[in-house]
This record gives sequence, C-alpha cells and structure tokens, in this order.
Amino acid sequence: MFELAERIKKLPPYLFKDIDRKMNEMTQKGVDIINLGIGDPDLPTPMKIVDSMMKAIKDPENHHYPSYSGMDAFLASIGEWYNERFSVSLNPENEILALIGAKEGVAHIPLAFINPGDLVLITSPSYPVYNSGTLFAGGEPYFLPLTKENDFMPDLASIPDNVKGKAKMLWLNYPNNPTSAVATKDFFEDAVNFAHKNNILICHDLTYSEVAFDNYKPISLLEIEGAKDVCIEFHSLSKTYNMTGWRIGFAVGNKEAIRGLGLIKSNIDSGIFQAIQIAGIEALRLYRESAEEIKNIYTGRRDVMVQKLKESGFTVNKPKATFYLWVPVPHSYTSAGLATRLLTEAGVVVTPGNGFGQPGEGYIRLALTQKEDRLIEAADRIKNIGL
Repeated sequence: MFELAERIKKLPPYLFKDIDRKMNEMTQKGVDIINLGIGDPDLPTPMKIVDSMMKAIKDPENHHYPSYSGMDAFLASIGEWYNERFSVSLNPENEILALIGAKEGVAHIPLAFINPGDLVLITSPSYPVYNSGTLFAGGEPYFLPLTKENDFMPDLASIPDNVKGKAKMLWLNYPNNPTSAVATKDFFEDAVNFAHKNNILICHDLTYSEVAFDNYKPISLLEIEGAKDVCIEFHSLSKTYNMTGWRIGFAVGNKEAIRGLGLIKSNIDSGIFQAIQIAGIEALRLYRESAEEIKNIYTGRRDVMVQKLKESGFTVNKPKATFYLWVPVPHSYTSAGLATRLLTEAGVVVTPGNGFGQPGEGYIRLALTQKEDRLIEAADRIKNIGL
C-alpha cells in the first residue's frame, strides 16, 4: 500500500542488521555463537560513571528538556579534555556540540551542507553511515579506495579536477574502522592543504582515538595548523568508556560546521538527557584512570588473537589502534564466503570486508569485544574447520 521513498530505495542493506539476522537464525538452531562481528564492547561501563548517572537521575532538575547543544558543564568538560589530550583549544560556545552518539552527528552533517548533486568524498572500505548520510541528503558519493598498497590511506592527489570542483565534503576516519590503519601527521597536513585549496569540509571520525596500543597516541586532525578552518571532528564516549548504549558523543571544530549541524539537530531532536551528560562529565574527568585500564585489556586480547590466527595460517598484523583485526582471507574464498562458512561451521560471527565497500573484498573484520577465553575458543573453532 505504501511505497518507500526513493532515498530509502537507494540505500544498500545495512551491514550489521543483516549480520544480526543471520546470527539469530543460528542461535535459534541452538548454536553457541561467538560474535566478533560488531564493535560493541563486552566490558561494563566503569562504576564511577554509572554511580554519577544514578545520582543525577534522582535530581528533578534533570527531568526537563535539555539544551539542544549540550549542558554548559558538559561542553566545558569536552573543551578541557581536548586541551589536555590533544593540546587543542576550543570555545564551548561555538566550537563544541553534544551529540546523541557520534553516529547521529555523522548521519546528520550532510543535511547541513550537501545539496542534491554535490559530491562527497568517502574513503572505502568505511563505516556505512558516511554513505547513507550522503544519500539521505541527496548527495553523490565518490569513493576513495583504501588498499594495502597505499597503507589504507586515500590518494588525494589522484582525485580528478572535475571531481574536486563538485566535492563539498571529505570523510576521514583515523584510527580507521574497519582496517585499523592509523594516519601520520604528514597525511593530515596534506589533507588540510587539500581542503583549503578546494574549499572542502573535512569530517573526521575520531571515535577510536583512545583505543590504541604500545604507547601509540593517535592525534587529532585539529592539531594541524589551519585545520579548524576546514574541519569538524566527531568523537564518542562509546568505545573509550564502554558506553555504546548510553548514546553520547560530541562534535568539535569549525564553528560554521558546528552551527550548521546544530541547526539540523534543533529541528530533529531535543538533546541528550542531562543525567547522561553528567555521567559524561564524570567519564571525561576519569579519562586517564578508565581509558588506560580498558586499553590494557584490549592489548592482551589483540596479542592473543593475532598469535592464534597466525597459528591457523592467517596473515595478520598487530594493529596500533582500534579493537579490530583486518584479516586477509585465503585466496580460495570471498569475504562473504568465508564469513558464511565461519558462521555455519564454527559458530563464529565475523564481518565480511566487502560489507564496508567493494575495496574491502578479500578481508574479514574481527572485533576483540569478547573475553579472552572466548576469543581463544573462537580461534580454535576457526582452526578446527580446516580452511
């Protein structure tokens, strides 16, 4: 009776929804599933954050509509954290915006700046919402392939002049999901120069900046001179503090970009529940204590899983950041083919690389979001089916 809008018809199937469907089918058959397919931390939110939330819930002052842009205290705490972590100064009044999770801001920013027919430069493979947000705004995605040969970095110099002339936005994400690649300061400098030269807004997804290993500290794009003129950066408390279900994040950077995104949000949502923002203030205050403990756990998981996969014949490198392993599939398989066999014969859920974009074909992504004994069991199951 009701026909879907054209913007919905253009969307590819949402990757993780399809994985959930297949996983549920196997679970209903009684299979013990080990889910390494989605980046949802199994670790609990630190109790001090939970306690601050519980106290705030009981305060009637927090039961009203919140500010669209975020509580002054929360915005100030973000500014203090950015200054401490990245030595970047931000004005909470016009350079910081609270988000109902980073995904919400990522999806909405094209609505503020992309007109029908405008090009959006999107690295591929990538988080699917960069593409879907572009399509919702009527924009046209132009994909920049990330390959092993270019260290999973986009080749900005190879973009044709006619494409640069129509492009209004560039999506970057380092540390990268799904490839776990990290960016150098030199690359960020090139990207900022590219954006200045072509009048392009860089949207940088920095949600994995605090999941890093071996003393590596990812940098913010805003650390680069001139970046604030051309960049908005997205961040989340989800990965750093195991708060995926809380839905709290923020955007920082260029004040015109912040204002545009804020205009979209004020017409779509009513802000973040203040008790969650108060918990967010506590999270940022506990940054060093909480983040280091969580990082140490993921370091151990990474080391164990990499070693076990190597014993099974996979070629896999230790990532410097993110809680993902980007693993080449054996030559006799496609990404989807291997993912299907691992699910049906081993009860292990992984994400096929091509689900993040065609350049991801030939890889699977594994999330280290299970306890170490379950990761070892998953690796043993994979080994036992004899790839």
